[in-house]
Amino acid sequence: ARNNIAPAAIVFCEAEEILTLGAIIAAKIFDSPVAILRLPVKIYEELSNANTAKIKNKTLEFSNKSIPLSKPNIDTIKQRDSDRSMIAGDKGLAVKIAMEVICTMAAVQDAHELIDVSRAHIDGCILAHDANLNFAEKMHDMGAKTCIPTTINAISVDRENWQSQGLVPEFGLKASRLADAYVKMGAHPTFTCAPYLLDDAPVIDETIGWSESNAVIFANSVLGSRTQKHPDYFDLFIAITGRAPKTGVYLSENRSPVCELRVKVPEFFDDAFWPMLGWLAGAKSPIGIPILTGLENVSPTQDDLKALCAAFGTTSGAPMLHVRGHTPEGFNEIPENTKLEEITKIDFINLWQKFNSDEVHVDLVAIGSPHASMSECSAFADLLEGKYCFDKTKTILTVGRNTLAELFSTGIADRLKKSGVQVIPDICWCSITEPIFPKNASVLMTNSGKYAHYGKGLSGREVRFGSLENCAKAAMSGQAPRDLPIWLSPN
Repeated sequence: ARNNIAPAAIVFCEAEEILTLGAIIAAKIFDSPVAILRLPVKIYEELSNANTAKIKNKTLEFSNKSIPLSKPNIDTIKQRDSDRSMIAGDKGLAVKIAMEVICTMAAVQDAHELIDVSRAHIDGCILAHDANLNFAEKMHDMGAKTCIPTTINAISVDRENWQSQGLVPEFGLKASRLADAYVKMGAHPTFTCAPYLLDDAPVIDETIGWSESNAVIFANSVLGSRTQKHPDYFDLFIAITGRAPKTGVYLSENRSPVCELRVKVPEFFDDAFWPMLGWLAGAKSPIGIPILTGLENVSPTQDDLKALCAAFGTTSGAPMLHVRGHTPEGFNEIPENTKLEEITKIDFINLWQKFNSDEVHVDLVAIGSPHASMSECSAFADLLEGKYCFDKTKTILTVGRNTLAELFSTGIADRLKKSGVQVIPDICWCSITEPIFPKNASVLMTNSGKYAHYGKGLSGREVRFGSLENCAKAAMSGQAPRDLPIWLSPN
């Protein structure tokens, strides 16, 4: 919209939130309106067959038809005195706009009231495009300040060291300005896509306002906290008002599973099982919340569940899942008539082949999508056994600042460095750019189901996937295994 290349209108026949939010922000903050229409299916189909259409005086006109249009009515949203005060501008322009947008989106989402949230996590801090920077600096200039504890996602640079890492100065400066804008607005400079690894993680039934899909899914599923999967920019509005639409999985009735996925657990599986299971669960339940059963006799670690949730978010739009026996709400009774599907060994074999190219040599080992935990880093150091990585294979772990500090205090950072491993804070594999991502690398290997899914599209490189142990072996040898892992081999 700001580049004057937006369409005259965007038309939907069903609920839509991302583009709708973008259009609202473009109009309210940047005075660049784009019409968003949500029409009944019948009218939508008639419009799709029309040669021309126009919007005039709040009316959609096409094919001799005139369809009256109306804006979402925020007066239908139950508001407290403090909400009305914010809308009136008593707390400044930034808060006024934020509350207006929150109430408008609540009406779009068919919510009837707002809910208090105790903390926020902001995801729109990666310099994917200049719009992210323009938005953040505009909100800062309007006086936006967080009113609840707010953390920040991974960013596009190692904030303290990018100038020595060969990044293009223009990019590094813009990425730093973007991160700094959120810090100036009161957010903590955590710069991590795994905020649940911080010391003060949310607790069960705590109502929070997070974005970043893996964090949202982990919070809802494993911690038992409550948050919608909020879109970028909306997360800041929540952070400066402490309010969110009371809808979706904030409500208990919307947290029940819509399908049961019964897992046939292969014998002798390794940690690669969990991200693969997450990807498969999402593929079989792309919209609704599933419950995974059949895992009652296994013992996943927090890292296993982290990998499961992150990979689930690549193939499903659902904000959570349940695991019978292992997540807080996984013990609840499964609703009657819930659809049942199985996840079998052949599903894992097929996914393994999808995740893995035919390449054997490995130029880059990529760990930390989402950010690696202390236990993952420690385990990786143990697997290297003090040996030095292959000189033609770069090995990089991305971590949050809190984890990096602990790695230094425990000596694990030195062990990794002596093995030739580079540990980088602030950025993650979804935001890493050349030359930190080695220009000459043509094949990467990862233990992340999320990065196995996105890696080729993001980097343009071939991808190999495997367990943390196999990643360590690849780091030392420069080679990935040719064959299926033992737990997926034919009986």
